[in-house]
Amino acid sequence: MADYTPEELKGLQEKSLEMAVYFVDFCKKHDLLCYFCGGGAIGALRHQGFIPWDDDLDFFMPRKDYERLVRLWRKEADTKKYVLMKSNRRYVDRNLFLTIRDRRTTLIKPYQKDLNICHGVALDVLPLDGYPDSKWARKKQVAWALIYSLYCAQTVPENHGRLMALGSRIALALAPSARLRYRIWKFAEKQMTKYPIETCHYITELCSGPGYMKKRYPKEAFDSAVYMPFEGYSMPIPVGYDAYLREAFGDYMTLPPKEKRVAHHDALLLDLEHSYRRYKGKYYCMEEDK
Repeated sequence: MADYTPEELKGLQEKSLEMAVYFVDFCKKHDLLCYFCGGGAIGALRHQGFIPWDDDLDFFMPRKDYERLVRLWRKEADTKKYVLMKSNRRYVDRNLFLTIRDRRTTLIKPYQKDLNICHGVALDVLPLDGYPDSKWARKKQVAWALIYSLYCAQTVPENHGRLMALGSRIALALAPSARLRYRIWKFAEKQMTKYPIETCHYITELCSGPGYMKKRYPKEAFDSAVYMPFEGYSMPIPVGYDAYLREAFGDYMTLPPKEKRVAHHDALLLDLEHSYRRYKGKYYCMEEDK
């Protein structure tokens, strides 16, 4: 895996923007609330576009809108171009959230190279959930979110210590069948999401990994979206973007050190001109992966 060339990064940004514009228009049409999160929101505020070294765009949606999106996309979206992927009983893509993928492109990641799925350029769409007021309820929510994360992704988490890795291996070994793992993850999902945003004072993100599960954002920060200039378009960010971004990232308007201004590139293959299907057996679903 090598770094993107400037041309590849520019092309990937253009494709991501094209997808984001379609996604936002779809959400507007169907009265779904969405907004940039992470680098997209920071880019809108600091650069009026992409963070120069950023290579993707992510969205937040309140849980109710997120679930409505799943139902509406398959009926109303241009699924010949864009497929919505979300792990279910039939397949697991090792993400904790849904992705929108462009079928006409190729972006193969190492952690998915053994999977027979759509390996197109992706938008990540992450749900927001209520953060319960009770400390005990909150502890239970995080515990269920960790169980959900393990059985939904069905992989041992990296970079979270040996103890978590060992515990994860044991937990997966205790539930070897796909059917049992699915039942556990759906039960855990039900338990962690049973605190409606409307009844809570704060919001959290449960599908972004253990680090972000600890975050607590004011509910009002996500009541609506405000539109900001982004690469010549008007794109949504949370109305309380400052409260959200300061909690999540600290001093987000200050540029990071020069050595950190690089794309977090982890792709095995990028091809913006051809569908991932031409690479089956060569870059994904290879014999050694079986």
